[in-house]
Amino acid sequence: MRTFKKLLAVASVTATATALAVVPAMADPIGNSGKPVTPKASDIVGFGSDTIQNLFDQYSLDYNKTIKASAPHLYSWDATNPKTAAVHDLIRAKTGCAKAQRPNGSSEGILGSAGGPYGLTANTPDPKGGTKFCSDFARSSRARSTLTDPPAGPGGIVFVAFGHDAVTWATNAKSNAPANLTTAQLASIYTCAVTNWHQVGGKNAPINAQLPQTGSGTRKFFLTALGSGTPITPGACVDSSANESPNNLPEENEGVNKYLKGPNVIYPYSIGKYIAQVYHSAKCLNKSCTPVRGVTCKPSKTQNRFGCDTHGSMVLHLLNGTKPTKPFPLPKPPCTTKCPVLSTSFSPAFVRFVFVVVRWSAHTAGNIPKNLEGIFGAKGWICTNKTAKTDLANYGFGSLGRLCGASS
Repeated sequence: MRTFKKLLAVASVTATATALAVVPAMADPIGNSGKPVTPKASDIVGFGSDTIQNLFDQYSLDYNKTIKASAPHLYSWDATNPKTAAVHDLIRAKTGCAKAQRPNGSSEGILGSAGGPYGLTANTPDPKGGTKFCSDFARSSRARSTLTDPPAGPGGIVFVAFGHDAVTWATNAKSNAPANLTTAQLASIYTCAVTNWHQVGGKNAPINAQLPQTGSGTRKFFLTALGSGTPITPGACVDSSANESPNNLPEENEGVNKYLKGPNVIYPYSIGKYIAQVYHSAKCLNKSCTPVRGVTCKPSKTQNRFGCDTHGSMVLHLLNGTKPTKPFPLPKPPCTTKCPVLSTSFSPAFVRFVFVVVRWSAHTAGNIPKNLEGIFGAKGWICTNKTAKTDLANYGFGSLGRLCGASS
């Protein structure tokens, strides 16, 4: 098994938008024609992270064009309904599979929504039996949790790295926050030891600390980074807006949710996702980024096919004095060449891998199931194909080079 013990120095990839045909900026399983399809029992289907869902929509479309019509196709379900933004709506993963809740976020992609059958670890077989499953992989923006995830071994799961990202803190453009916060200051904010911006160098105003929904990999990663490897427990002041609850929180990496408005909000944000939204994605058709007749935005030929610019008025900030992007401050969009990329000198504890999670197998060197090795393995399509590498850059993430396909 190719393993990694720590994040190594990696070269960032210059993200340049390529000419793309226009299709609706919505997803869920989409065929080569651009129309929704119901995957076959033999197809390869995944769920999970919002952070990397748009990239996987693009991967699916591009990979499926390279294979025979009769071969198993790659499909990826979004974290929320792309037409209505509904959370945990009922879907049918593949033909014949029972309808169940759509997993929302990395943890639910791995473990299932409320333990439902579409979590990777549920091992729910397809109706035809054999070695096929209703869920074949999970998208994850967090690493393995020793508390909740099965180990890498018989009956367990394998995390396969294919790109890198980083997370910083964001506020609205008009904010009472300072320009820079340290890890210790952020931890104090999210444990509620600090509740006013003036306590950390900002203006005299109450802090409105927000986090994404509880299944979010970005939430898990951010809280773990704040605790230097052990997740901190958010204090009572976090997510305390009226009517908020664990079942009614913002999606990760957005700025349009009603709970994320105002000059006192602070929110963790994927830097890669932010780059993709602001510099490679189409503007929403309305301020709330809600679908209009099933469409949220209309990408041009030079913009990413999947995902809309949902950053609202959010801006990224310095963390421990380090810059989240290169260049920084960020230039005014749009860009045509030399678009902003992840900074390779950003605060190390907040730099992360992004993963595909699969069932452990004893039959390959990387312990990746044989039917998935040609897509996700070190010599697979995602790690070696030129189009896949361009997709990774256009959706804001950095290349792992030789570490792509490393499993643990």
